[in-house]
Amino acid sequence: MNMEKTASAAATRTWLVLVALTLTTFTFGVLGYEGMGLVAAALLIALVKAQLVVDHFMRLRRGAPLWRMLLTGYLFTVGALIAIAFAVAGL
Repeated sequence: MNMEKTASAAATRTWLVLVALTLTTFTFGVLGYEGMGLVAAALLIALVKAQLVVDHFMRLRRGAPLWRMLLTGYLFTVGALIAIAFAVAGL
């Protein structure tokens, strides 16, 4: 039973961090921030959120290293491609 409470508390903490990061990006939009700095910050926050989901909710933090490496590599590849697209577009 104690392990269930610990897992539940960890999931709750992770969820609260995800909500806080979401509210941060929402605040950026409400305040009207723009430019490449905003794109970089929003992209970094999105990658952190995705990694939190992979680690905690998909339970790959303690899973097979191959799966964690594949998903982390995928996240960074997609993030890099998005950053390159914004850089090429000149935003």
